[in-house]
Amino acid sequence: MIGNLGRIGPARIFVHAAVLLIVILWLLPTLGIFVTALRERDQIVASGWWTAFAGSSRTTAARLDGPDKAKQDGANFVIAGTLNVEGGGKIQSFGLRVQEPAAYKAGSPADLENGETLTINSDGSYRYQKNGPFGADARAKRVYLTVATPPQFTLANYRNVLGGEGIGQSFINSLTVTIPATVIPILIAAFAAYALAWMEFPGRAILIALVVGLIVVPLQMSLIPLLRIYNEIGQMFGVPSKTYPGIWLAHTAFGLPLAIYLLRNYIAGLPKEIIESARVDGASDFDIFVKIILPLSFPALASFAIFQFLWVWNDLLIAMVFLGTDKDHLVLTAALNALLGSRGGNWEILTASAFVTILIPLLVFFGLQRYLVRGLLAGSVKGG
Repeated sequence: MIGNLGRIGPARIFVHAAVLLIVILWLLPTLGIFVTALRERDQIVASGWWTAFAGSSRTTAARLDGPDKAKQDGANFVIAGTLNVEGGGKIQSFGLRVQEPAAYKAGSPADLENGETLTINSDGSYRYQKNGPFGADARAKRVYLTVATPPQFTLANYRNVLGGEGIGQSFINSLTVTIPATVIPILIAAFAAYALAWMEFPGRAILIALVVGLIVVPLQMSLIPLLRIYNEIGQMFGVPSKTYPGIWLAHTAFGLPLAIYLLRNYIAGLPKEIIESARVDGASDFDIFVKIILPLSFPALASFAIFQFLWVWNDLLIAMVFLGTDKDHLVLTAALNALLGSRGGNWEILTASAFVTILIPLLVFFGLQRYLVRGLLAGSVKGG
């Protein structure tokens, strides 16, 4: 074991430390959003999310019963009862002045002079005792309490977001856009990648260079021409302009270059002997593609699926251009953007909305992340 540690160089240790630091820096904001979304508004205003697991303390005021509730106990007169602590919690200490709410510990009798003692227990029960009768004109005594509140979490924010803020419908709309916009380019790119990798035809090299060049074309440059062509075709065939198929085709067009590039590199790196053996056995190109290439290319397919899914799910620009701002077609990012304008001060609503937005991409990423590196390194190393 010691020998293995000795072979780990400084560069490797630095890389591991850097990766760990990056993971922590990415994890902390996500954890903060998740914890904040489970807290009530008053808790968010009073303390940061990192204090949620340790509880918090607050100062509140209460009033004892008046002299008319006093009862004689031997030579003493006693006012006893239970304080109603707003918001619940356990009383830690109390005091008679707002400047000193922790002057006396809960459960310990406080000497108030003039023969008066006051004991307030942690559960709110109290005993106010005097060695003589209370004056008829005496007022009910006011006390200040330091109350410890245990960690409290609630799912009400998520219920409000998914039910009352319109995010639930937007969530469904985002899934309606994202799933087909991820599957369609993968299907098309897989066929194109196989043709560019293993089928001989004139102009193949030019097509590969064109695909690589299209990767660097900014989306904003092609968005307006693509929308214009789409609207002209829609008018020609009488098809409404704001439809889901339109945005599916748009995301397919923008995602195809990268998809073809990744899949072509991976498929080109597969063992040539397998494909040649299948052709000798009489398999057609379609049979080779379906029965051999697709199963072996799953890491590359999964890696692109992660990129495409995250891109489409987090997209705002294309969704607003091709679907508009109609409430029935509003995607999750657009709904959250509108919520920022109308509920900018309600952090509990905003954080719950934000976590709902990132929840599905996180599940997709962690479900397919083991294939990500294998797919990205496709074709970079070829066996001898």
